[in-house]
Amino acid sequence: MNSWPTKLAVLLLFLLPQSLFAAEYPALQPLIDKAEEGATLVIPPGIYSGPVVLEQPITLDGQDQVTIDAGGKGSVIVLNTDNATVRNLRLTNSGESHNDIDSGIQVRGNFNVIQDNVIDNTLFGVDLQQSENNIVRRNRISSKPLELGQRGDAVRLWYSFNNKITDNIITDSRDTVVWYSEGNEILRNTASNSRYSLHFMYSRYNLVEDNRYFNNTVGIFLMYSDSVVVRNNYIAHAAGPTGVGIGFKETSDLTIEGNQVLYCASGIYLDISPFQPDTTNRFNNNLFAYNGIGVRFLNDWRGNIFKQNRFVDNLTQVMVSSGRTANNNVWEGNYWSDYEGFDEDHDGVGDSPYKLYTYADRLWRDEPYAQFFKGSPMLEVLDFLERLAPFTEPDLLVKDAMPYSKAEEIKVAVHQEPVQEKDSLMLLRERLGR
Repeated sequence: MNSWPTKLAVLLLFLLPQSLFAAEYPALQPLIDKAEEGATLVIPPGIYSGPVVLEQPITLDGQDQVTIDAGGKGSVIVLNTDNATVRNLRLTNSGESHNDIDSGIQVRGNFNVIQDNVIDNTLFGVDLQQSENNIVRRNRISSKPLELGQRGDAVRLWYSFNNKITDNIITDSRDTVVWYSEGNEILRNTASNSRYSLHFMYSRYNLVEDNRYFNNTVGIFLMYSDSVVVRNNYIAHAAGPTGVGIGFKETSDLTIEGNQVLYCASGIYLDISPFQPDTTNRFNNNLFAYNGIGVRFLNDWRGNIFKQNRFVDNLTQVMVSSGRTANNNVWEGNYWSDYEGFDEDHDGVGDSPYKLYTYADRLWRDEPYAQFFKGSPMLEVLDFLERLAPFTEPDLLVKDAMPYSKAEEIKVAVHQEPVQEKDSLMLLRERLGR
């Protein structure tokens, strides 16, 4: 068994199956190369080997009967063209290089359509780089079975403008990321079991509407990304130690309306936002319910306007981590489930203001690990005692002069008729000056 021929034979046993496996699928590239510009190539059913490259505008249609397997090398499809369509395919088994952004589809062109595909066991899903006016629609996307931080992003936009990412179903990926990009619409997608459902970096004038994000570490996070509209989204169960429903860092001129943020560690997380002078962030008609903390300010800040929101049974409605008050922001006409006042004239507005105080000796706030026990009988007794006989004068954290006395009095936007798509487009075009 120690002879050189025997070792060589054993080695070949490991190598031959792999080479035979790679060779058993016919190559798809020759069929693509033969297609004329503007043609529709209906691929015969079967499994084909990739990677493949499209360099002219054709329609590639698998009719849900075709798999392209990249054999663990590179991206399954690379679009180096404009006006191409890739649909009804299964794209699988990309490489594992983060540097090369190995993907199901790499898009390097404009006015392409990627729709109705299953993209699985690929590091990244759909990667758009310096690409405009593309449509990524109704795809099912999942990454490789790696640790969460080692997976690729389901959809990645880099310096890419005016694209539409709609109606995709994303599971077990890392993030959907938008870098240095504007004018994009991210609509009606579902993402679960990932890290960031949606993450913006240095990206302005984007629209995020009617998405469903649940069981992710973070729902939506905006960093240095101004003038974004976040509307009518459902975000739930971002409940890990750093779980955040919607988070903001140094981000200004936002419209956050009609969203439902439920069962998160922190429903809203605000870090130096708004950042630009003389700007505001506007929170209207949202539901923040059953979160550990409804709204968490990292510091004592100003410029946020909270109107007609519903704060329902959050363990802590509002908290400021490094500061004494959140009352430098506007709180007007919100519903607070812990409001203890009356509405004797039955006009739907409480007769006295809602006031939320913070106490210097609140254990759970100063000791992060004690937050796990918030709501337990022991801490509730301590909270009651410190309100009954505080060691120091409490600070006024929030004052809402016109609190709604009934949650149903507030017409949350998610229950209204959806805004027409043309209205959203007009808003973005006006802001872009186009």
